[in-house]
Amino acid sequence: MMDHTTRAAFERLLQVANSDTGQSRRVANFILAWWNATDLGGFDLADLFAVDRHIAADMATVFSYVAGRNTPIYPEEYRDEIVALIQAWRPSHAPARSA
Repeated sequence: MMDHTTRAAFERLLQVANSDTGQSRRVANFILAWWNATDLGGFDLADLFAVDRHIAADMATVFSYVAGRNTPIYPEEYRDEIVALIQAWRPSHAPARSA
């Protein structure tokens, strides 16, 4: 479970990824790389130069949180938000919807 600081940073990143700015794609790439880089694509560290400093700081907070774990951890409590990002940014990889 994420600590308060990481949760706040991650939620801000989700807001950016769901918006319509030049930074949204880069933030979505970051989040989706954590979720499943093999299927959804990786994150280019050079993209840090293309986002505002406060966004890069939030990415660094999340990265530090992930790096500090002894076992893999994923933002499962945000599954619905991640699926929405997949549908928006990687529609060919979006899970099938229930009828």
